[in-house]
Amino acid sequence: MISEKIEKLLNEQIAKEQYAAQYYLAMAAWFYTQDLDGIANYFRVQAKEELAHADKIFDFINNIGGTVIMSKVDAPPHDFKDAVDIFERALAHEKEVTKSIFNIYKTANDEENYATVSFLQWFINEQVEEEASASQLLVKIKMVKDNNSALFLFDQELAQRKLQDTTAE
Repeated sequence: MISEKIEKLLNEQIAKEQYAAQYYLAMAAWFYTQDLDGIANYFRVQAKEELAHADKIFDFINNIGGTVIMSKVDAPPHDFKDAVDIFERALAHEKEVTKSIFNIYKTANDEENYATVSFLQWFINEQVEEEASASQLLVKIKMVKDNNSALFLFDQELAQRKLQDTTAE
């Protein structure tokens, strides 16, 4: 059984994950305009991961007898200054998602809703990885931003990123 409060928070998280996907697509679009298709690829894959996260929550709500209620997803910003600005915003956004997941976890724990607590552990671990990755990439983009050769290599590195299968987890 799921409380109305937890159900509402989980439904809001679906929208937040879908918003994150749109935000990352806006970032990818900016990199495509700069002919940095490898970095754009990184953000396209990131967008697909966010949609997979939304799907996991969608399935969880259905599996525990809740009701999924889809909500409006606002358009993300697209007024990026430069590559560093984008990676700074990506890290800040991941931190916001982490706060949201922590809030749901705390609420579920307070309600002794251990099924939701257990389910959210995967998301907490994922957010640790997401923040670490975003932080590392921010450091790298700051190092290479004014060095075209290094930026080319960074772009090539991120071109290798592929979507990981999260359905088995």
